[in-house]
Amino acid sequence: MEVPGFLLLEDGTLFRGVLHGALPTTVAEVVFTTNMSGYQEVFTDPSYRGQIVVMTAPMLGNYGVNPADPESGAPQVAGVVCRELSRTYSNWRADGDLEQYLTAAQIPILEGVDTRRLTRHLRTVGVMRGAIGAGDSASDAVRAELDACPSMEGLDLASRVSTERVYGWGNPQAPHHVIAYDFGIKRNILRLFDDADCRVTIVPAQTPAEEVLEMQPDGVFLSNGPGDPDAIAYAPGAIRAIAARAVPIFGICLGHQLLGLTFGASTAKMPYGHRGGNHPVREIESGRILITSQNHGFAVQGTETAIPGAPALEVTHVNLNDGTVEGLRHRELPIFAVQYHPEAAPGPHDARPLFGEFMETVRKSHG
Repeated sequence: MEVPGFLLLEDGTLFRGVLHGALPTTVAEVVFTTNMSGYQEVFTDPSYRGQIVVMTAPMLGNYGVNPADPESGAPQVAGVVCRELSRTYSNWRADGDLEQYLTAAQIPILEGVDTRRLTRHLRTVGVMRGAIGAGDSASDAVRAELDACPSMEGLDLASRVSTERVYGWGNPQAPHHVIAYDFGIKRNILRLFDDADCRVTIVPAQTPAEEVLEMQPDGVFLSNGPGDPDAIAYAPGAIRAIAARAVPIFGICLGHQLLGLTFGASTAKMPYGHRGGNHPVREIESGRILITSQNHGFAVQGTETAIPGAPALEVTHVNLNDGTVEGLRHRELPIFAVQYHPEAAPGPHDARPLFGEFMETVRKSHG
């Protein structure tokens, strides 16, 4: 079912299009991603929980959807805005079309929007809350609903997307055991640990350090996830207790931010964040440039030379576009993290060797 629809931003800017599915009004933070492919991975990434995602690629849906690519059990986004939604798909792996996949999950799709103009607006003004609804314009009730929508700042979304139970992944006989804190973990992270001959035990976000240490992990992984890292007040204490035992720790995205907070750094919301598969990052030690996949709206405060409040941490990577901190490591303990996604699927894969580096750290610590 297609009806006239709109996207209303909180600054009053209105974008009109065609709404797929007779769904209720959706209000959420509006962000954009520059991914040219991998839309199914984007929409199922828990880090996008509670966000309306604008796709800058001019068309999506042309290769359908399949059961192998999702990063979680269901789509996580609050809504999708696009220029053109393909009515047909062609791919040997596909078993369905994107429109039915999203509408079955009660996720609205607003098509026919000038996404270039919308993206330029978000880059200029900053990401903001928005409402997707049916009709040519927003009613007073929709505006009131938008005004009541909470800001992403101060929201602990990790506890909402985290697993409720402990579960395992990979070969139970694998020689190495890593415990992963699930703040919104992506399945490809688990696949890569399995490829590295490592079994993973995934635990809920609020698991106490004592329970983790009782499982005698060879290493601990801090996953990606949505929301404001400052709101996850329960995590730094647990991370600190695990670090005190010199257990190797590796963090990605939100895990990177939480490691920063654990050792005294601060985080701040970015004007429009980094989301897409083409972000250039410089590895400080080697000078090497990595093209990375990213999805975050908050960042650790600091520069290439220092992280204020966290003298025990050193910066390992910086973003070439805006100089933000993209990687850090502890000066004494076997702990490091990156803001970007080395596990990115479909890619890029420049940073994928970081999983090997972590496993090498695990092997050395138990040598």
